[in-house]
Amino acid sequence: MRKKFNVTGLCVPDQHYMADVSKKLAATMVMVEEGDYFIINRPRQYGKTTTLYTLAAALRQTDEYVVIQMSFEGVGDNMFKDEIEFSNRFVKSLTKYAARQASDLEKWLKKNTVKVNDMEALSDFLTEMVSQTEKKVVLMIDEVDKSSNNQLFVSFLAMLRNKYLERHEISTFHSVVLAGVHDVKSLKLKLRPDEEQKYNSPWNIAADFKVDMNLQPSEIVPMLEEYARDEGVKMDAQAIAEQLFYYTSGYPFLVSRLCKIVAEDVLPEKNATLKTGNNAQNEWTEEDIITALRLMMKESNSNFDSLIKNLENDEDLYNAVFDIAVNAEVRSFNRHNPAVNRGLMYGIFTDRNGLAIHNRVYRELIVDYMTDKTHEIQNKNGANLETGYKNPDKSLNMVLVLTKFQLFMQEQYSTKDRTFLERSGRLVFLAFIKPIINGSGYDFKEPQISEERRLDVVITYLQHRYLAELKIWRGEVAHEEGLGQLIDYLNRLNLTEGYLVIFDQRKAKSLKNEWITVEGKRVFTIWI
Repeated sequence: MRKKFNVTGLCVPDQHYMADVSKKLAATMVMVEEGDYFIINRPRQYGKTTTLYTLAAALRQTDEYVVIQMSFEGVGDNMFKDEIEFSNRFVKSLTKYAARQASDLEKWLKKNTVKVNDMEALSDFLTEMVSQTEKKVVLMIDEVDKSSNNQLFVSFLAMLRNKYLERHEISTFHSVVLAGVHDVKSLKLKLRPDEEQKYNSPWNIAADFKVDMNLQPSEIVPMLEEYARDEGVKMDAQAIAEQLFYYTSGYPFLVSRLCKIVAEDVLPEKNATLKTGNNAQNEWTEEDIITALRLMMKESNSNFDSLIKNLENDEDLYNAVFDIAVNAEVRSFNRHNPAVNRGLMYGIFTDRNGLAIHNRVYRELIVDYMTDKTHEIQNKNGANLETGYKNPDKSLNMVLVLTKFQLFMQEQYSTKDRTFLERSGRLVFLAFIKPIINGSGYDFKEPQISEERRLDVVITYLQHRYLAELKIWRGEVAHEEGLGQLIDYLNRLNLTEGYLVIFDQRKAKSLKNEWITVEGKRVFTIWI
């Protein structure tokens, strides 16, 4: 079977190209070997299911363990209807999954499957079951939080906790590994309809799962090299891996999705365009990753849909993400803030010496989404659809773009207050420029956390690139420092000209525009 990059469900080594996560697996194995009970709580499509299956396979190869694997995915609410239903469904699942491996446990289960009436009876059954084998029994449950908002689930965790505490006196699971999005150690449940939600998890015996599941460049390289060998593709695997990490910060779904787009869409299209006769340039380049990124940003997939849904349904989270992604606000990392904790759980936030958006792909998606919302709310999208923004050489006339934007803001937003400009001015600019470059260009946003809290926008239009910096006026000192940072960025992009949009809330201000020269670079500047 021909291998492919996989972005849905379980990854299988002989069917899919997979990153080298051997170090992550080894660290997780140590936790199992030491008898830890723990949960792998990570966002959706982060490789939790694949980790469980890989871990189970590795444990079975040692011949020291019996691994019982199950999932609460798709069990339905009926399983949690009452203790009788839950206990018997659980026993049935034990029998089903234990039968997948030859063991004393399997034989005993086939002869001794009985009905149990409550959680206590289930606990006794499990104790007797584990005592039938000299091997270490490991219980793994995937999607464990599917029915977490249920008192029976809490009772189930409490039963496991009690068995853990009595492990030196009774036969019980050597290790329990749960996997889900939520951290059930701090599970918030509603026990009765008249009660407020409260923390009520008995899973406080669990060890912290500290394994970093983000894919590092060194872990991505072997996957790319295997693909290149199989498909006869040329590539600088190290450079491609580093570029993938730059945009995704190692989020497994995003890494695999970009690779899949290059392999199945970008490369075939490029080869069809470039080939002469029967010869094609079968090569991955860094430009192919950029092309895949543009294609991915336009698509609707379950990962992106989930991210947007979580923002739409949570005003506090939306506002926190807005402040960080758009306004480059400096925030300390505080997991105890409920909105921050939810953002971490959904994979939106991370800790980089302060709260930050997890990866550049998410930041692009979020800013584009918020830009579109601003565009719809302001309902001024017809004001900037003029046709004179192209130069004769098909480059973009950025001076005209900025002067038209300055006029547009003066006409449409002159009565808006300081708070509006500071919070939404940059989104209005992005909404203004979007239809101008649509179809022929792409803008990449790079918030810069500094005293000026600026937003750098790198616009690619056909083969041309432009750097526009958007910032709030913070005084002359901050302005000079910001200019120095802009020049440094121009040097890194190998550009001789840049563009600066200053949102100035001072009452006595001049709505001027001018070219200024700094360290040999020309910067066209407008004040709004």
